[in-house]
Amino acid sequence: MNTVGQSAEPRLDKARHVKYWTRCLKTLLPHHYTGNESNRMYLAFMILSALDILDAWSNVAKESEKKDYVDWIYHCQHPNGGFRMWPGTNFDERANEANAKWDPANVPATYFALAALLAIGDDLKRVRRKETLQWLVKMQRSDGSFGETLVDGQIEGGRDPRFGYCAAGVRYILRGNSEGTLEWDGASVEDINIDELVNCISLAESYDGGIADQPFHEPHAGYTFCSLGCLKFINRLHTSANQPTQTKPTAPTNPQLTLRWLAERQTDLSDPDAELEEAESDPVSQTHEQDPKPPASSEITPPLHQSPDKTTLLTPFALDPPPTEAAGMNGRTNKVADTCYAWWVGGSFSILNQPNLWDHAAMQKYLLEKTQHPALGGFGKFPGDLPDLYHSCLGLAALGLTGLEGIKEVDGMMCISKDASARLPALWKSWSQEG
Repeated sequence: MNTVGQSAEPRLDKARHVKYWTRCLKTLLPHHYTGNESNRMYLAFMILSALDILDAWSNVAKESEKKDYVDWIYHCQHPNGGFRMWPGTNFDERANEANAKWDPANVPATYFALAALLAIGDDLKRVRRKETLQWLVKMQRSDGSFGETLVDGQIEGGRDPRFGYCAAGVRYILRGNSEGTLEWDGASVEDINIDELVNCISLAESYDGGIADQPFHEPHAGYTFCSLGCLKFINRLHTSANQPTQTKPTAPTNPQLTLRWLAERQTDLSDPDAELEEAESDPVSQTHEQDPKPPASSEITPPLHQSPDKTTLLTPFALDPPPTEAAGMNGRTNKVADTCYAWWVGGSFSILNQPNLWDHAAMQKYLLEKTQHPALGGFGKFPGDLPDLYHSCLGLAALGLTGLEGIKEVDGMMCISKDASARLPALWKSWSQEG
């Protein structure tokens, strides 16, 4: 163990992370998750994907147990296509037209289910592909956005890029990059309206390059990732390295501006509550002495983006890099760093084919030294926070983007390992051969 003041490279405590996720998989989750009971597929995806990224399945579960997990996911599959978010609404033989509105398939749940099946190594043979793709078309509104559920013929739920990302991800997994109507067992399976989906995303672009949930709103890293991921899924992403030659609409309008906005998200600003607690615990700050004189201008520490010795941008002109400082990612301008944005921003860079425009070492230092829990494993939202499934999964996935030793490389578009997403081309080929 290192003594106080002795420097060392930050390290992923893989054994503790495996124990954390094993507890999440095999025991009851803490009572805080009771309110998420109806979102169980979302929780299952994070657990299964994290264990795959850790390459821990051989040590965590027997093949019979893995089969049980796969069977549970398929138990949530809706007979008319798509997946439920949890099995609690499944009426089985009691299902009828009167209670159908209480048991709809769910767009995010369908993406989580399919991605989780890939992460655990399933062959997707039991997926109702045709029914799911037919249902997916019904989930798109006339403005191009997607909803969450279909109840009594009405599309319910939000219309922000999260749903578009999940819908496009479902389409990508089940039919690849093919566009247009499919002929399937003598029936025609229509495609979603891709042009309107692209237009819906374009309208939410901000003047500074970020993307919001809807037009004229503040851009947000989570919505930006979902928008870029959606465009990548449907093969309509406009990047600086891939100028489209086709006449079909693409987005974002200015990828260079989007990259700049993303680069500005890396920051060393910490949790303000933690800083306040630290100040309150400092006896010097609690004295009633006269306020000291303000520091001279030469003593004032410039902010991160103006400080050459703390810059999070890559060092230009092959100069010797400064010592690595911990620098996480925030989701919006002037906000503090938060573990989950390491994924939303890092994944966005990956989708735009610019994985090196942010400081990997600084991000690793932030996650491994500040938000990795030293006793329980997993990651918290802010330094000192207890771990939770959401931040633990996304923190781990973000590290998988940096090539950290000891874990699998992560697909920046899908939030699963590259080993898992690499199974898709073989599946597409087999489905094509089957007609």
